[in-house]
Amino acid sequence: MSLVRGGSGLEATARAFWSQVHPVFMLPPLAASLFGAILAGSVDPPVAAVHVGAMFTAVYTAHLKDGYVDFHVRGEDDDHPLTERGCRVGLVASTAAFAGCCLLLAALADLLAVALTAPTWVIAYHHAPQLDMHPLSATTGYPLGIALAVLGGFGAQTGTLTPVPVGFALVFLVLLSGIKVIDDAQDYEYDRSIAKRTVAVVVGPARAYGVAYGLMIVALLVVVALVAARVFPPGAVVAALAFAAVAAVARRAGPELATMLLIRGSYVFLAVLVAAVWFEPLSRVG
Repeated sequence: MSLVRGGSGLEATARAFWSQVHPVFMLPPLAASLFGAILAGSVDPPVAAVHVGAMFTAVYTAHLKDGYVDFHVRGEDDDHPLTERGCRVGLVASTAAFAGCCLLLAALADLLAVALTAPTWVIAYHHAPQLDMHPLSATTGYPLGIALAVLGGFGAQTGTLTPVPVGFALVFLVLLSGIKVIDDAQDYEYDRSIAKRTVAVVVGPARAYGVAYGLMIVALLVVVALVAARVFPPGAVVAALAFAAVAAVARRAGPELATMLLIRGSYVFLAVLVAAVWFEPLSRVG
């Protein structure tokens, strides 16, 4: 049986599997992993690379499973490059690769790194069709994966956790959950038709916007509070201000444009945080 639809041969197969790499959603978990490693102060490159590999395979698993469910199970998508068998083969391969990364983390780092990393695959594999049907898990699944990437990246380097990475993980969880609420609002009509209970479906699109921006405001206030408490470096305030400026523009846009602006704003937020930690070592403020 063929692994791909509408093609044959090695090139078509490689192209079909590569199509499941979505940079917009893949880059943040990889960057979060590296950010966690940077927070540790001294980075062991092989360990960091293995953890980044684990994050890549986890998110790839999520994309494969989501595409399989949306096209082959729900009939939501108009097309998909992989057959059902191709999706299953890909899921087995990505899961095996993830397991291999976890074994390497156990050998190169410790079991804490594995304990912080393993749940990302669980979230990825069960996102569709289980977790994406409930407003809480549909909203927090991807952000929780990002938060775990920060913690895992730090834990793999240090073998422990401190208030600094936990604080950053919390901020990303809340901030990205706000963005996810707006992202889900794009599919309000369809989600409602299949009883998919996103926040927008449960409270309505207008109130969902209020929930989303409320979460983002809370996240930015947490950044300011942790700077004031000398947990975060002072430069983290600049990251909060930069994201706030993007959010102010996105607030006047529709769900699709707002999501695009806010996701890119989160990239800026992370980049400024990396610069703040890099140029203002936390040991000076701890």
